[in-house]
Amino acid sequence: MNNVVAIIQARMGSTRLPGKVMKDLLGKPVLGHVIERVGRCETIQTIVVATTDGPMDDPIADLARQYRTQVFRGSEADVLSRYYHAAVENHAETVVRITSDCPLFDPIIGDDIIRFYQSHTYDIVSNAGPLNTKRTYPPGTDTEVFSMAGLADAYAHAVEAYQREHVTPYIYEKKTNRVFHYQCATDFSDYRLTLDTPEDFQLIQTVYQALYRGTHDFYLSDIMALLETNPELREINQNVRQKHYTQIQ
Repeated sequence: MNNVVAIIQARMGSTRLPGKVMKDLLGKPVLGHVIERVGRCETIQTIVVATTDGPMDDPIADLARQYRTQVFRGSEADVLSRYYHAAVENHAETVVRITSDCPLFDPIIGDDIIRFYQSHTYDIVSNAGPLNTKRTYPPGTDTEVFSMAGLADAYAHAVEAYQREHVTPYIYEKKTNRVFHYQCATDFSDYRLTLDTPEDFQLIQTVYQALYRGTHDFYLSDIMALLETNPELREINQNVRQKHYTQIQ
């Protein structure tokens, strides 16, 4: 069986909301919820939390071990290197990139994207990606799937700082004819479900208070129904702008 490894990148440093991944969200750290939601994916064999080797990130490594996930510690700035070595150490054949600021990650969508990747020959399948014109899923549900060979190629040849910091830009830029942008039937890209600011956290808390009952059995359809029934909730973080890296045009 092809070894599918989900690598969740996490660190305490954050310019807009320091320590966000360890913030308490209904009795558990944000990262704990992310791990549990990723763990509901049927197609993933191994979950790795890839954090930095700095002492500030010791709590992240400790938490990951509490959740019985694999831990890899590496470079803070060169996240591509951290990903590559985490994948090698865990014998990955297919890599799933997930970030720790996604406590509303949807395992159903994750499985759909992984299965689509497995049944086709694309270099990368993603519902995120650098081209906003192709996005239909809301930020906070991002899933990128690519091969170990593609990750190794990026690790060996990516030279720009943004390519090393954001892991996948080199794959998009070098393989533009073999990239598939996985899209939703309804365009929800204007909704923001990621965690990067206090306003984001307020919205995510509200969603959890409404839908979380100790089990991660609520999904994007439930979240969208909540937000569309209560449009005032969307206003909580509607003025937050997503940060972007240098991207292909």
